[in-house]
Amino acid sequence: MDVLFISPGNNKAIYQELATKYAAIEPPTWSLLLAQSCRSVGYEVGICDVNAEQLSADQVHRRILRDNPRLICFVVYGQNVNAGTVNMSGSVYLSTYLKENNINIPICYIGSHVQALPHNTLKDEDSIDFVFTNEGVYALRNILSLSEIDINNLDGIKGIGWRKNGKVVLNSPEIIVPRERMDEDLPGYAWDLLPYKENPLDLYRAPMWHVEYDESKRTPYAAIQTSLGCQFGCEFCMINILNRNNNDEIGVASNYSFMRHWSPEFIIKEFDKLAALGVFTIKITDELFLFNKKYYKPLCETLSKRPYVNKLTMWAYSRIDTVRDPELLSLVRSAGIKWLALGIESGDKTVRLEVSKGKFEDVDIKKVVRQVHDADINVMANYIFGLPGDTQESMTNTLQLSKDLCTLGWNAYAAMALPGSKLYKDALIKGIPLPEKYEEFSFHGINTKNLPTKNCTAREILEFRDKAFIEYHTNPTFLDLIKNRLGSEQVDNIKEMCKVRLERL
Repeated sequence: MDVLFISPGNNKAIYQELATKYAAIEPPTWSLLLAQSCRSVGYEVGICDVNAEQLSADQVHRRILRDNPRLICFVVYGQNVNAGTVNMSGSVYLSTYLKENNINIPICYIGSHVQALPHNTLKDEDSIDFVFTNEGVYALRNILSLSEIDINNLDGIKGIGWRKNGKVVLNSPEIIVPRERMDEDLPGYAWDLLPYKENPLDLYRAPMWHVEYDESKRTPYAAIQTSLGCQFGCEFCMINILNRNNNDEIGVASNYSFMRHWSPEFIIKEFDKLAALGVFTIKITDELFLFNKKYYKPLCETLSKRPYVNKLTMWAYSRIDTVRDPELLSLVRSAGIKWLALGIESGDKTVRLEVSKGKFEDVDIKKVVRQVHDADINVMANYIFGLPGDTQESMTNTLQLSKDLCTLGWNAYAAMALPGSKLYKDALIKGIPLPEKYEEFSFHGINTKNLPTKNCTAREILEFRDKAFIEYHTNPTFLDLIKNRLGSEQVDNIKEMCKVRLERL
């Protein structure tokens, strides 16, 4: 085997007791994409999903001995685009274990954290031989084309960071896959490489809200992308760290803001493959699915005519200012998209504008959400507490807005300075204390170390977020909506979920 892609696991540290039953288990999207890309040009590949398979370090060790790859590639992302850093904990534990147990195969990492902080990673983590400094598609092929991968002699290999005579060196950047080559050089997903007995997606489960709080419908589950990147550069996000095209010691995603799409014809084939596998619960992972009509319109129109469309339960992200057209919403619903995840972020316009890029101020949020509901589409509303400028009053206003909107889905985070985001670099410049351990970047972890504001301590913000979660999901108006729309069993499921309280230090 040329390369074994390892998707690490760290769910317990990330979600605490929520990991057992309530947290989603996402397919390893980038492992699947990279595996398919490599084998499309003749390389033999494999995937080891530590999280979904619930593998111990010893079991991974034995699999590596069995497969004997030339290269071990840890693909360290997360269940959302901002979760790569917290997954570094489980990854480093595993790669260290492999080195200590005489695995002499080169170990490399690709993921948002190493793209943001390649120097720090290579200085701190001896078990990592080299890292990729962007999405790695072509850089990985550069490495695999070598007759022998010598970790001490990687001069001239574009797109990597490594150690030369003990000193961290970043080679010249490699290009990312250009728009016109998406179908050819990122040609889909290696679904067949996932471990399974009957269905390769049986080990994966959707979030509870995605299936309207019905536990029996959570699996099989898949996640696919129709595009990469984002047009905007919100200060709290690091999605565009994939597009890094320089060798700054600290990467900032908001420096790179453009999108690349697969063709609608290509993507529809992926939906057809999933349907043939009996997978109809699907997440569209794009940050801005409903942004470019040239791509989403023909895709939705084609999906609406597929014989399996009535079986689909899909959700997609969208900006709140891109879903104000009833005709668009009708098209989206006809394609089997039953949920839209909207980034409302804050109920205070001033706070929201300070961190969000692009025109947003003229949006009537209540009207937009009402229009989405009128189109028979559920809303997963996303909020952030503790953004720069937030106060107890503004956070209370955000919570009240969320209650007024009364969406079937509700999610909120405490603002975090994630590596790769502008908030992270700003915090470094200002001397704001940042997490020292990977687990401290977890939104739901026991050691979460979120950002303070001028008016609120980090602890106060985190406590507000956790209380707001319970307050919203036990709100009688919300529970009555759930009972009337979905049934008493779903109400009971939500009440059981609320019994799981996060422990915070």
